[in-house]
Amino acid sequence: MSQPAPMITKDGRFAYEAAGDPGAVPVIFLHGIGGAARAWRRQLATFGNRFLAIAWDMPGYGGSAPLGGVSISALADALQQFITQIDATNPILVGHSIGGMIVQKLLVQSPKLARAVVLAQTSPAFGKADGDWQKSFIAARLGPLDRGETMKSLAPSLVKELVGDEPDPKGMELARECMASVPEASYRAMMLALIGFDQRSTLKDISVPTLLLSGSRDNNAPAPMMAKTATYIPSAEHVELAGVGHLANLERPNAFDEALGRFLDSVATKRG
Repeated sequence: MSQPAPMITKDGRFAYEAAGDPGAVPVIFLHGIGGAARAWRRQLATFGNRFLAIAWDMPGYGGSAPLGGVSISALADALQQFITQIDATNPILVGHSIGGMIVQKLLVQSPKLARAVVLAQTSPAFGKADGDWQKSFIAARLGPLDRGETMKSLAPSLVKELVGDEPDPKGMELARECMASVPEASYRAMMLALIGFDQRSTLKDISVPTLLLSGSRDNNAPAPMMAKTATYIPSAEHVELAGVGHLANLERPNAFDEALGRFLDSVATKRG
């Protein structure tokens, strides 16, 4: 697979990769806390033949400048600025994990900005800082760093606990590489940004076609929760990928791309 050349926005704030015809419908891929733009290279190759496929480095990742203060709202603002910088009119947004949370927040601010959205292995809420599950989730991820581990040393175990059955070896190599390269400050800030996130009350206001993609072995965004979430969104469908953990596009790229491709083809010819 040829590697896309890294690109930078006109304002110098955002790094990204892209493949496809600049005149085609833009599809923007948004990675999770342990990811990077390059985590989507398989999808850029797959969908760049009929869309303008774009993957950003989230602020504080890769070549993208960090934010002064990190919150889901600030990340949504950054995404809107990124879309403006690359002149992506009426894009389809594909958000994985925290990327899907950013998409949900952006839809509150700009309900008509996107042509359609894909919420991949994400949640409409994380919960309160004093919740037992939330506290244990954060402690399990930040505790090792507090004790002197590094993102590089933790990457193999972090990735292993995220994935399901028989993941693709090349995808796992890329997942570990992405996780290892996340700056510790960015990882900490993004984890803490999850606390208090809750868009459950705004799901009913999502007015664009929406695909929810889940994995049957995903413990972070369980499939039953995502199926329930889909019932609150007016124009939503839910697809569960069997045997898949939290990193579907890297674990089972063929299954992920097939489900995504069906949805993209169904919405690409609609308005916009």
